Amino acid sequence: MSQPRQLKLGFILHGVGPGWGDWRHRDAQPSASTDFQFYKRQAQVAEAGKFDFLFVADSVYITEKSSPHYLNRFEPLTILSALAGATSNIGLVGTLTVSYSEPFNVARQFSSLDHISGGRAGWNVVTSWLEGSAANYSREKHYAHDVRYRLAGEYLDVVQGLWDSWEDDALTFDKAGGEFFDPAKLHALNHKGEFFSVKGPLNISRSPQGQPVIFQAGASEDGKAFAAKRADAIFVSHEDLDAAQAYYKDIKARAAAFGRDPDQLQVLPAARPVVGKTAEEAEALYKELTELVSLGNALSMLARPFNEYDFSQHDPDGPFPLEAAEFGANSNQSAVNRIVAAVKEDSLTLRETALRFATPRGHFVGAPEAVADSLQAWFEGRAADGFVLFESLPGQLEAFVELVVPILQARGVYRTDYEGTTFRENLGLDFPVNRYAGALAAAE
Repeated sequence: MSQPRQLKLGFILHGVGPGWGDWRHRDAQPSASTDFQFYKRQAQVAEAGKFDFLFVADSVYITEKSSPHYLNRFEPLTILSALAGATSNIGLVGTLTVSYSEPFNVARQFSSLDHISGGRAGWNVVTSWLEGSAANYSREKHYAHDVRYRLAGEYLDVVQGLWDSWEDDALTFDKAGGEFFDPAKLHALNHKGEFFSVKGPLNISRSPQGQPVIFQAGASEDGKAFAAKRADAIFVSHEDLDAAQAYYKDIKARAAAFGRDPDQLQVLPAARPVVGKTAEEAEALYKELTELVSLGNALSMLARPFNEYDFSQHDPDGPFPLEAAEFGANSNQSAVNRIVAAVKEDSLTLRETALRFATPRGHFVGAPEAVADSLQAWFEGRAADGFVLFESLPGQLEAFVELVVPILQARGVYRTDYEGTTFRENLGLDFPVNRYAGALAAAE
């Protein structure tokens, strides 16, 4: 008998926050993005709330206009490895770019995190969309959008192939017979492709969950195709329920067309709840959030997906400069398309666009029951399998765990305890069969 579908929750560890004004809040800790104790406290609160995973975002390029968290923060695998020792059940997902790294090193790093955590690692596979990144890696030019996704596909082939170097029972540890491992169960990859040549094998065995969980965040056509074929979970961003439902239906159909079980791909929209004990308190908190962001900061935040386009050269109360879209064509294409669509639909000025993008209201502002209602409506309406939560203001993670989680649990749509010990078990994902052992079993 199949288990009832359960809402999944992740939490983004964003230090001083994803915006430009978050650090100015009276309760904010300006050094939070490089304070291990801050991360540890948030990780343990999320685990107490039975969240599925923690997520650490990343980029490899900044400018003087970057937000405070982008300017000064931990490298994902380092902080996640430290948090593995401070937690017991929650998944640990880190972003790492395929455009500026080597598959063999990345396979080792994530496999190490998977072992350190007892099978709780996840990799958010990104291609990097900031063109300035190239200059930090001795390159003159950033990969074109279509090339990046072609590279990502081969990169993932290599990494997952290396993760299968050792069959699950290859390490025999036979002291009496003097056999440390069975040589027949160790495999070289011998990969030669368009971008990479990697012999292998990897010098670390498979973890308790077989392989780390694969996350992906692309929403362009290339990104959706890649996620539907290769990802276990996908991050998305939607302004309304109808768009979220259409995306959910499309991505699940794409997964099925690739011969996959659509239930093995989790669709997880971003959500930034503002929870108050009453609706009035929630509205006051949201107003507090909007007042932290100046127009200058909002324009800087808007510039990021447009490859740091200088919006300050335009009249903020004039029409949004649609010509800026061409600067984002090889950057964060999906975010640019979403913003431009909103501008056209609502005839937004530049000021209105920047402030809306900097402090999106979303559908999750209100008293605990109302926030739970909205989350449940998206989940049961097949707009989401769960959500990736941002903390809107200091203390909001605790408020969500204390006030909203018990309501979702009482309604039977969210766990009261972890289902297993590995990330895959808790997400409801199948254990990946080792390709070599699987091929042998199929041949017999």
